[in-house]
Amino acid sequence: MLKETRVNCAKRRIAIKALAGALLAGSFGVAWAAQVAGTIVNLSGPLMVKKADGSVKVLGLKSEVEQGDTLVSEKNTYARIRFIDNSEITLRPGTTFKIEAFAYESGKPEADSASFSLLQGGLRSLTGLLGKRNKEKFELKTPTATIGIRGTTFVAQYVSPQAMVSPQAPAGALAPGLHVFVIDGAIMLKNPGGSTNFTAGQFGYTPNVQTPAQIVPNNPGLKFTPPPVFSLPPVSTTATGAIKPQAVDCEVR
Repeated sequence: MLKETRVNCAKRRIAIKALAGALLAGSFGVAWAAQVAGTIVNLSGPLMVKKADGSVKVLGLKSEVEQGDTLVSEKNTYARIRFIDNSEITLRPGTTFKIEAFAYESGKPEADSASFSLLQGGLRSLTGLLGKRNKEKFELKTPTATIGIRGTTFVAQYVSPQAMVSPQAPAGALAPGLHVFVIDGAIMLKNPGGSTNFTAGQFGYTPNVQTPAQIVPNNPGLKFTPPPVFSLPPVSTTATGAIKPQAVDCEVR
């Protein structure tokens, strides 16, 4: 009888451990699903993603993106991502962009986090609920400066020095470094050389991490021309950078 009781107890312990393991695995699945940051809502060509585990796949419309993802847009690809706080980032062709961290819950502003890296190429950023209530929690890192927001829409493009020595570099291409244009609101560029604020209608540039960003009087050739279906009312830009109302998309020439 005693031996039988011990066997039954042992079987019960094994069953409990198996159940606990299953529940634990399930909780990990829920936690992983909760890390989804946003969704692809517009796409004009191939878009690749490198996951945090090193796997690579092609994304399509309605594909989800997660923190830790590195997105790579191909030569003719624009891709618009809508994040769970209704912020948006639109990637231009030839861009490598990483979602370092993203967390948003409507009832937990203290847990907000939005950290991105623009490794090459360019994007347009539209502030969402997170950026409106916790501006200091948003940062876009680039090789030459970090961009902070003051509630805004802006365009940024980083040109690597290697791009300028490439045989494919077009005549009149942007100089190496970080170029920005503020469509609405304000941003701050900060690096070891200092920090500079930019407001709506202003262009900015910094060539390297040691040089503070400077205001550029005219558009140096910064372009952001996604297909009209990538709508972003209600602002657009003229050739001089002035703001004007619009019904479709913004265009920086």
